[in-house]
Amino acid sequence: MTASGFEERHLPVPEGLHGERVDVGVARLLGLSRTRVDQLIAQELIRIDGQVPTKSTRLKAGAWLEVHLPVAAPREPAVVPTPVADMAVVYDDPDIVVVDKPPGVAAHPSPGWEGPTVVGALAAAGFRIATSGAAERQGVVHRLDVGTSGLMVVAKSERAYSALKRAFRERSVRKIYHALVQGHPDPVRGTIDAPIDRHPVHDYRFAVVAGGKPSVTHYTTLEALPAASLLEIELETGRTHQIRVHMAAIRHPCVGDLTYGADPTLAARLGVQRQWLHAVRLSFDHPILGDPLDLTSPYPGDLAAALDRARRAA
Repeated sequence: MTASGFEERHLPVPEGLHGERVDVGVARLLGLSRTRVDQLIAQELIRIDGQVPTKSTRLKAGAWLEVHLPVAAPREPAVVPTPVADMAVVYDDPDIVVVDKPPGVAAHPSPGWEGPTVVGALAAAGFRIATSGAAERQGVVHRLDVGTSGLMVVAKSERAYSALKRAFRERSVRKIYHALVQGHPDPVRGTIDAPIDRHPVHDYRFAVVAGGKPSVTHYTTLEALPAASLLEIELETGRTHQIRVHMAAIRHPCVGDLTYGADPTLAARLGVQRQWLHAVRLSFDHPILGDPLDLTSPYPGDLAAALDRARRAA
C-alpha cells in the first residue's frame, strides 16, 4: 500500500488470460467485478506495459499489468438485510441456524465488500442471531470465503455462541471439504503441516510463511481424473484461505483459483468461475442440547457441471 492511498498490484499477465478483454481478465485475476474494473480503467488506474488500455483491449501473455486500487477510509461496515434467494437453511432451532452458503456471498460485512452476506440474508429472513462478537459479525463463529460454497453455522443464542466458539477453538468441530485440484497429489493421502500468514508482498493473499500461525490440513484423493483430482479435505485449524494456500503450496491449487496460481486455461475448459471448493460436511455436538449433528451439502450446480466435464475429459 502506498502513502497516496492506493493499494498497488504489479504482475505479469498469465498465459491462460492471453486474448481476454482487459475488463474480463483483470476481474477474474484479482477477484473484482467487471463494473469495478471498468471504473478503474476510466480513472486510468490500470496500465498494461505502461499504457492505459480500454476495457476491450486484449491482454497479451507476459505483459506487465499495474493496478492501483483506491483504499477507502476505514469505517464500521453495517449489517444490511439483503435477501439471498439461493441460500438454503438446512437446520434451525432456538440456538443455532446452519445455512448452505452459495458462492458470491460473504460471511459478514467487511470494509470494501458491498455484496450480500450471510448475516444480512438471515436478517432479511427474520432470524435473530446472537449479539456476541464484533458488531458486523455477531453470531458468526466461523467463516467461508466469498467464493467458497457450503455449510456454515451461526449462533442465535448467546450461550450457543460461547459454546460454539469454544468447540471451534478446541477443534471438536469436524469440517469436511471437497476440492477439485490440478494434477495428482503424491502421496494420494497426506497431511500438510505448514504455518500460514499474510503474503509478504501481496497483502490480499496469504502464504506459507516461517513464523506464521500453525496450520494443519489433511487430504485424501477420492478420484483421479485426467487433469485433476477430487480430494476430501479435513481441517484441524481454520486459517483464512487455508485449503487454498496449502494446496497451492504443494503445487496442486484448487481448479479456478487464479489468486493462488491456478491455470486459467483449465478453469475455462471446465467452466469454473471460482475456486472449486465446497464445504460438504459439518459435524459437531449441539452447543446446548449436546446431541450430535452431522449435516451434509450436495455440490452446487456450477461445481457439479465442472466435475462432470473433468470426468469426461480425454
